[in-house]
Amino acid sequence: MSEYNENKIRRLDLTVLLIFLALMRTRKASDVASELGLTNSSISHTLRRLREVFEDELFLRRPHGLEPTAFALQIEPSIRAAVDAVQSALSGPTPFNPAVAEVTLRVSASDREIATLLPKAMASIRQDAPGIRLSVRSLTRSDSLRGLADGTLDLALGYFANVGEEFETRRIRKEGYLVAARKGHAIFDAPLTPETYAAEAHILVSSDGSMRGIVDTTLEQQGLKRQVCLTIPSFLPALSVLANSDFIGTLPDDLVRHHASYFGLNFCEPPIEIRSFDVSILSHKRHSKSAVHNWVSDRLANQLNAR
Repeated sequence: MSEYNENKIRRLDLTVLLIFLALMRTRKASDVASELGLTNSSISHTLRRLREVFEDELFLRRPHGLEPTAFALQIEPSIRAAVDAVQSALSGPTPFNPAVAEVTLRVSASDREIATLLPKAMASIRQDAPGIRLSVRSLTRSDSLRGLADGTLDLALGYFANVGEEFETRRIRKEGYLVAARKGHAIFDAPLTPETYAAEAHILVSSDGSMRGIVDTTLEQQGLKRQVCLTIPSFLPALSVLANSDFIGTLPDDLVRHHASYFGLNFCEPPIEIRSFDVSILSHKRHSKSAVHNWVSDRLANQLNAR
């Protein structure tokens, strides 16, 4: 917007616009003054300001009252729309009705959440809000935070620790780990000890290709070290690799329980105590009062809580 237009806007306020609309309706300055509780001189002053701002006479004096110019008739719809927009903002958001809502929310989630959470969540959403759609992307933690901050994402699911104050974190539950491997793997022949566990060939899910994770830190605290032979950027391919190799994987509890039978895997509790992590729904504070964001977040939370 140019400085010239900004200067013009500074000379306008809502009262000035209301006077313009009232004059368009009544065509008499005295009636407008009485209706709005103003003096005739204030109406005259406002008319002068309007003429200077719009560079047009706007209203011509006639025996029967004020006659709007062609320019006044042309700008009336835009001014009325501006006043209506302010009135709508003052009235607050319109009631949210899921049954008729038409909106697409952009969501970030790992393939773990996509495979275990979204099928039931979408069934629930579709039942009560068939016009609500989710566009899901698999992004890293940093990309998810960046997307929420710049508005290209609406919600993010997963593990988010120590995020900034601009975000709202809805912690849903804590998630632990299970050790998974193909059926018939030797680790299931006897109770698993920290030593035998560390000695196995491990697969690690790592979105950035790092060869270390929480398991390595935990083992080192006990004087042990494991061998990570393969990193995979997502969870479902990791399950497929486990099903067709002698690797073992230490993966989120819910993921393993949900897919073990499909991939032909067995699982057991880890022989070491691994710190659990929070599963959360993250949003930006700009959406804190958005009815549709909160409604979809509730549906996703219900599925995250369902074990």
